[in-house]
Amino acid sequence: MKNSMVKFAKRMLEPVKNERGAQSLEWLGLAALLILVLGIISTAVSGQSEGIGNIITNIISKISGMVG
Repeated sequence: MKNSMVKFAKRMLEPVKNERGAQSLEWLGLAALLILVLGIISTAVSGQSEGIGNIITNIISKISGMVG
């Protein structure tokens, strides 16, 4: 009985030890999302004559108005 429980525990913990690839994919996904957001922001700011500070201030004021 003890041997079968040890084998079961080994089998259940084996996939947990092999999650480096999944973690790397998550980091790559976050990096891609960050690049996408920065690209969208730079595209939105490039056609505007006012500075990025004013745009960020407007965005924050709109979000705070929505929240409460």
